[in-house]
Amino acid sequence: MDELYEQLEQKIKQTNKPYDMEKIRGAYEVAREAHQGQLRRSGEPYIDHPIRVAMILVDLGMDTDSIVAALLHDVVEDTETTLDEIKKNFGPEVALLVDGVTKLGKIPFSSRERQQAENVRKMLLAMAKDVRVIIIKLADRLHNARTFAYLPDEKRRLKALETMEVYAPLAHRLGISGVKEELEDISLKYLDPIAYNEIEEQLLLRKEEREAFLQRIIARIQARLDQEHIQASMYGRVKSIYGIYRKVYMQGRSMDEIYDVYAVRIIVDSVLECYNILGVIHDMLRPIPNRFKDYISTPKQNMYQSLHTTVIDKEGIPFEVQIRTWDMHYTAEYGVAAHWKYKIGLNGKDSLEERLSWIRQLLESQKESDDVEDIVKSIKTDIAPEEVFVFTPRGDVISLPVDSTVIDFAYAIHTAVGNKMIGAKVDGRMVSLDFKVKTGMIVEIITSQGKGTGPSRDWLNIVKTSEARNKIRSWFKKEKREENIAEGRSALEKEFRRNLINVPEEERENFIAEIATRQRYNSTDDFLAAIGYGGLSLQKIMPRIKEDFLRQYRSNPQQTIPPIPKKRRESKASSGVIVEGLEGCLVKFARCCNPVPGDDIVGFITRGFGVSIHKKDCVNVINASGDSERWVNCTWAGEVQETFKSTIEIIGVDRPGLLADVSVALSNMRIPIHTLLARELKDHMSSIQVTIGTSGLDQLRNIISTLRKINGIHSIERTGQ
Repeated sequence: MDELYEQLEQKIKQTNKPYDMEKIRGAYEVAREAHQGQLRRSGEPYIDHPIRVAMILVDLGMDTDSIVAALLHDVVEDTETTLDEIKKNFGPEVALLVDGVTKLGKIPFSSRERQQAENVRKMLLAMAKDVRVIIIKLADRLHNARTFAYLPDEKRRLKALETMEVYAPLAHRLGISGVKEELEDISLKYLDPIAYNEIEEQLLLRKEEREAFLQRIIARIQARLDQEHIQASMYGRVKSIYGIYRKVYMQGRSMDEIYDVYAVRIIVDSVLECYNILGVIHDMLRPIPNRFKDYISTPKQNMYQSLHTTVIDKEGIPFEVQIRTWDMHYTAEYGVAAHWKYKIGLNGKDSLEERLSWIRQLLESQKESDDVEDIVKSIKTDIAPEEVFVFTPRGDVISLPVDSTVIDFAYAIHTAVGNKMIGAKVDGRMVSLDFKVKTGMIVEIITSQGKGTGPSRDWLNIVKTSEARNKIRSWFKKEKREENIAEGRSALEKEFRRNLINVPEEERENFIAEIATRQRYNSTDDFLAAIGYGGLSLQKIMPRIKEDFLRQYRSNPQQTIPPIPKKRRESKASSGVIVEGLEGCLVKFARCCNPVPGDDIVGFITRGFGVSIHKKDCVNVINASGDSERWVNCTWAGEVQETFKSTIEIIGVDRPGLLADVSVALSNMRIPIHTLLARELKDHMSSIQVTIGTSGLDQLRNIISTLRKINGIHSIERTGQ
């Protein structure tokens, strides 16, 4: 018997729960046989992975079928074992769990993002039937994350990003805090290793001081509770590395400004004792204003409940006190897994069915979008850890993601309220529709009963939640079909012009019909309507449309790169470029592609403005038609002394100092900066577009290579402008 499996059996026995050991052992033997000879990247036998996933599930208190499914979760995907065999030998429930965790690996997808979205969608569909699917998947991802170090650099970053954006938010929404925090910390370690190491070093330096401080505080509180004859359990905890990172690097605070780095948790038997202890704490320690949160009366979306208050001790050190009952503690630590570990949430208002209703809502809202990738966006925004609690005039609490607007609030109340909304009041004052709500605000939605009312297309660019966005799209889809078709056609024509796609008029409708068929629409009108109401993103499909256009019309002599006329006498022109057959002509460099020495180039003789130099792979060259005699061969003159403008776009984490770091790096390389434009993107990212002076392609490559080393940089691309 495998030594690691023996450890699993020992761990199961220590729980003193009635597991079916014969069924678990049978699953292990099937998995061991199926994975025979397979190794993980770490060099360990593959069977180690399912065993360790099963161990994580035992710690979470999951049942026999969950453990069996964990042992078998990779056999269908990676071996010859079929799902029918699993169903026959271990039952339909185990087969459902295994199938829900299995990825759609054998289906070709147009992009990694689409494959990720389809896998998440399949997992959520299975999760709607049985929540154990996602708990097993989280355990699977957690063990894989612990072994990210063995992956190639690029794959490791992609997996870490997926873990941070998809699996950590799901763990948060399910309330499994231990798994969520470890997934976040491991992901951060590979996404921003410098920041991770800085925080880790600071925590290690203060470890002894922190432990001594927490022990003193716990002893003081315990002594006071003994005087009040209150029984309670206490322990100290330190904020996770990622939790500190969010406040230090994303919110621009120093470590001294984070009041909840240290925390004391107090666990009691009843809700009444929670509030009694809160009074005792505020009597013996000075509370910090505006730092009290009552999550008992207003639970978080994942059903987390506790009283939070931040206080300062006599040494002047701020720390957080969290007060909760034992049931609240089990829910906070294990989330929905507490259903199996402690039999919590089996009936009453905290029933398991009610707690998982958000999964069906997420899947339902995604039906209104024709883009499957919206489901991943929903997880990133709607299930994000940060949330605000806003009140209706009647006192009902609506929970929304941070940065949600009054429009999001209206649709969270009811679809009809959002569709008929014409204005909003916050705390009794009229506000604009893009007003962002904050915790504690009272929001009143003003509606109109007129037949002509309805949402505006502009709202799609304002709302934060996918629920609101999909409800707006649904309204336009049902109410404004003719308008959608016209809007879609206009948007498509605009994109055609922007991308220099010039299909002959007599062939244009057939070309659009072919695109609609490839996008799986029944008709051209359905395709155009989807663009019109926002269900389909043109930006995502335009690269494929452009490829199809070039493939179909390159064979047409009117659409190919114009042939270069017969060779002429070469002569050197200005700006370090030799233009074949022309002497002393004016040369200018096209702004559409900004060629630099080292690029393959071609010239176009303009009317009255000399020769315009383009890169040979410039879109304007590829799509040029007619005037073939005006194209001339060009080459770079030996050694070019001039400086050429090049524009690059830098995508990175939106953190304080990123723009400064880029500027300093360019300055240190003595690179002239002509223009610099920075803007904020979604998901805490930013774009920096900078036009610089370079001597040629080699120097530009060195500049990009140096900039990539800056902390938080994700990608750097050369652009035309």
